[in-house]
Amino acid sequence: MDTAELTRIAVDALEGIKAKDITVLDVRQMTSLFDTMIVASGDSTRQVKALADNVREKIKEAGGEILGTEGEQAAEWVLVDAGDVVVHVMHPATRQYYNLEELWSVAGQRRAAA
Repeated sequence: MDTAELTRIAVDALEGIKAKDITVLDVRQMTSLFDTMIVASGDSTRQVKALADNVREKIKEAGGEILGTEGEQAAEWVLVDAGDVVVHVMHPATRQYYNLEELWSVAGQRRAAA
């Protein structure tokens, strides 16, 4: 399964149960660990966990592989590692605090300038 298809499945899974502010970042120029990072928000711990579970389930149903999941117990920030695609599902306050979108865009700008 290619990165574009994995990304589509993950985004559809997030949209399917009302994730908010879904952002897809192409990070191929910044890291060799994965190609795409998806960041989304859920309004409650229960929704964050459900969003991550749905992403994992839909990718597996499509024949994709989940390499790991982190943060499920606290469920303020759950990471789903699908290889070339990494999905971060967070509470809005946690997302604002860590601001992954800005962090990764700054990293990309620094690398491009180097």
